[in-house]
Amino acid sequence: MSKPFDMELFLAGVLTGSHSTRQRHLQQARIIQAEIAERWQRETPWAWQRKHVVWFLEHRMRQHGDATRYYYLLTIRLLALRLKKAWVFNL
Repeated sequence: MSKPFDMELFLAGVLTGSHSTRQRHLQQARIIQAEIAERWQRETPWAWQRKHVVWFLEHRMRQHGDATRYYYLLTIRLLALRLKKAWVFNL
């Protein structure tokens, strides 16, 4: 039995800001992870490709407001920074 992926440990090096900001990013990162895992069976960010994140932004965030999409985009930028990927997204 393997241990579940620890998103907090994964993002620890790139999370900055107040406690509430860090908690928001962690919560959003866990939601992103769960959605991608459910749809694409990619359990960890190391297995993600850009298309998985684009799918999340375009399909799962479609019904949300601009402010919510913006905050999720900030979290995705942190994930990309941690993965050392040069992903650029246009909303």
